[in-house]
Amino acid sequence: MIDAIDRQLIELLQQGLPLVSRPYAVIGATLNLSENEVLQRLSVLKEMGVIKRLGVIVNHRRLGYKANAMVVFDIADSLVEQIGGHVSQFSFVNLCYQRPRQGEQWPYNLYCMIHGKNREKVLQQLAHLIESCGLRQYHHEVLFSKQCFKQRGALYQALPEQEKV
Repeated sequence: MIDAIDRQLIELLQQGLPLVSRPYAVIGATLNLSENEVLQRLSVLKEMGVIKRLGVIVNHRRLGYKANAMVVFDIADSLVEQIGGHVSQFSFVNLCYQRPRQGEQWPYNLYCMIHGKNREKVLQQLAHLIESCGLRQYHHEVLFSKQCFKQRGALYQALPEQEKV
């Protein structure tokens, strides 16, 4: 069971961590909790499965990574998990996941994201990936981003109160 303070904590986390050396102390002060109490509550919420993970969203464009490509592969279903495991080990692969195929017009089931300083670098990294993982025989498409959207974590409505039993 989560309480009202847990709900407030989750709502504050959705706004992002304060950019200070001790963000959980700042959040704690807002909720009249110590930094340690905030960390303990987060640990319990994670153990309960209410919070799956806390992550960082990096503005890659500010770091000079201007070329972003989603690479999609048509991999035999029996091999997609194995190959995806290999692909995800490359440091330049930021995301790697499986999705269902969408008919004959979109037969791709393995997706990976590569960020690079320019298109040429991304294409070099992709060529290295294809060669290293033995992917030459698999059809693929390279989809470069045309527009950058604001990235942020999930946002939820105010959490409903639990019904009392």
